[in-house]
Amino acid sequence: MADTNSPMNLNPNPEPQMNKRLMLAFLLMGAVLFLTPYFYKAVMPPAPVKHPAAASTAAKPAPAQEDKAPEVAAPAPTPAEKSQPAPAATAAEKEDLFTVDTKLYKVVMSNQGAVVRSWILKKYKDGAGRPLQLVSPAGAAKAGYPLSLEFLKAKPSVDVNQVLYTAHPDQDGLGISYQYSDGTVAVEKKLRFDPDSYLSQVSAQVSQGGVGLPNLVVWRGGFGDASVQNANTRQRTLFYDTASGKLVTKDAKAAKNGPVSDYGSYQFAGIEDTYFAAVFLPRGETSFEVVTFSDNVPTGADKAEQAYAGAAVGGAAHNQFALFAGPKDLDILRRVDPRLEQMVDFGRWFGFIAKPLFLVVNWINDHMTRNYGWAIVVVTILINFALLPMRLTSMKSMKKMQALQPQIATINAKYKNVGLRDPRKADQNAEVMELYKKHGVNPMGGCLPMVLQLPVFIAFYSVLQVAIEMRAAQWLWVTDLSQPEHLPIRILPLAMVVAQFLMQKMTPNPSADPNQQKMMMMMPLIFGFMFYSASSGLVLYWLTSNLVGIAQQWFINKSMPAAPSQQPLAVAKKGSGSKR
Repeated sequence: MADTNSPMNLNPNPEPQMNKRLMLAFLLMGAVLFLTPYFYKAVMPPAPVKHPAAASTAAKPAPAQEDKAPEVAAPAPTPAEKSQPAPAATAAEKEDLFTVDTKLYKVVMSNQGAVVRSWILKKYKDGAGRPLQLVSPAGAAKAGYPLSLEFLKAKPSVDVNQVLYTAHPDQDGLGISYQYSDGTVAVEKKLRFDPDSYLSQVSAQVSQGGVGLPNLVVWRGGFGDASVQNANTRQRTLFYDTASGKLVTKDAKAAKNGPVSDYGSYQFAGIEDTYFAAVFLPRGETSFEVVTFSDNVPTGADKAEQAYAGAAVGGAAHNQFALFAGPKDLDILRRVDPRLEQMVDFGRWFGFIAKPLFLVVNWINDHMTRNYGWAIVVVTILINFALLPMRLTSMKSMKKMQALQPQIATINAKYKNVGLRDPRKADQNAEVMELYKKHGVNPMGGCLPMVLQLPVFIAFYSVLQVAIEMRAAQWLWVTDLSQPEHLPIRILPLAMVVAQFLMQKMTPNPSADPNQQKMMMMMPLIFGFMFYSASSGLVLYWLTSNLVGIAQQWFINKSMPAAPSQQPLAVAKKGSGSKR
């Protein structure tokens, strides 16, 4: 999967209700099409386990490739309560910064607190077109910078997140060891970065008076692209529960009454937003603690404070993890750990369609079009041709219904003044259904292609919302397929309205009711309103589907003549004989 490099402007509102609105539009069209003939003018987490022994000292890792997690030495247990000789006092006199600059990211660390001040992903842009900053400077200044230490139980006698550590960089410039001691409290942090992947290694060890202090490594104050509005609603803590085989996520609301702790055997844990994640991975079946915080902090896009989810992992006196901090790209995640793929949420109900659909689009992009917009066009054409046999069946049914309109009009005239609650309304419906049965017409046959397209439509919507490959993906004048067009007047929705109106004119109307025909002519405008703020990729899918539908409808109209119109039924008038 290719990394995206172009600037982007994210939509300030994620529009979580868009799929419901579009579903409503589909249901409205179906109701108008197929219910009106009946009524003419009237329509109807796991249990806690014992606390683990303290983790071991870290082994020096070797640089890893992007598709492999770095090897982390298995911990040799040391009881946290065992006393060790207090180290000699050691501290720096001034703040110094340490920078790791690779082709993928640039990380800046400070020896004041031994924390991360900046973590930039070079191949991705934020809403302002700048290289993406994973650390929120405004939020971290208040809640604490990434890789700070949290103590939920016994706290050290000094604030280890503010003291000045001595720094000992590795010779190759890809790692550093921070140390601090005042003769009583001793802290050591080690970090090692892989220049060819988004993986690094982190270890933290704290003791006081020679006794280990349980601690947690934190990422708080915001994460990911803070330049968009409502960024706090996109961020969650998460952990993969090995026992249940499920990914658990929590937002800031879960911790509104205070930090929430979870303890168990987890494959990974950390923090995420829609497109990026920072997760800590232990080696083996190591049990550890995950804490969710709610931090009221400002962001880069909104100076007002909002509740942001924060994560802390660990719980032992010596914590050691591999840290993945990067994009939620399926290829990259799969190489680190296949279970990381679950962080890309394609949806609860139609995920079984959305993920294969994305894989097909991505394959066509990689092997054929080299452009996600054209890949969407190709997939849409393939889907519509796969549905062509059902479209033919639907057209036959609609043409038969159209031919029966004179007889249906006669039945409706017979029950002209019958209300919806009148028992005779059931007789009217029974006569219409008997007429359909006699001529072999399925009144719901016309909606079959639309019903089958609905899951695909929702699946496309999910793909465009969560797949980072679609983020900032360009097509012709469209700068980001995952967002609406950044133009004063959006071209794709207007073209979609014109195409749908033309297809509507070419499609047989099964009803002779002029009111229904007028309503159907309004449907393109309704859809245009619904799609105007939708992602460009979704509108491109529907526009392409309409254009293919126009070509198919022209072929069907040429090769499938209209069924001969049936003669009206005789209707008996009250108090007189029958009349034609």
